[in-house]
Amino acid sequence: MSFEVILEDLVNRVPQTVGAILVDWEGEAVMEHCSCDPYDIRFIAAHKGIILARLKEMQGAAQVGEVEDVVVTSSRGHLIIGCIDQYYSLVMKIEHNCPVALALYHFRLAITALKREV
Repeated sequence: MSFEVILEDLVNRVPQTVGAILVDWEGEAVMEHCSCDPYDIRFIAAHKGIILARLKEMQGAAQVGEVEDVVVTSSRGHLIIGCIDQYYSLVMKIEHNCPVALALYHFRLAITALKREV
């Protein structure tokens, strides 16, 4: 299965999804599938590295294990960020009324599929 098919499947399976994007360690887009302007999802994804870096600092200090994924909730929606490996991450933006548990379930399935492809 290709990156494009995995991302399209993820977006189609989760209601109220704005988009999903696969990014490299520098925040550069590898592939995205979204219902918004691609620039918007690329901009969000480029900044995910800041969030992951801070969480990884915390995990080292607190000895809580490796960060797999994180959900950031704001008044405008949710951002789900997950590590595929040390070089690639998946970022998904969903609307505020989207069921987060459903989104996380499909997000984690997509992470597993992407790990096989990378």
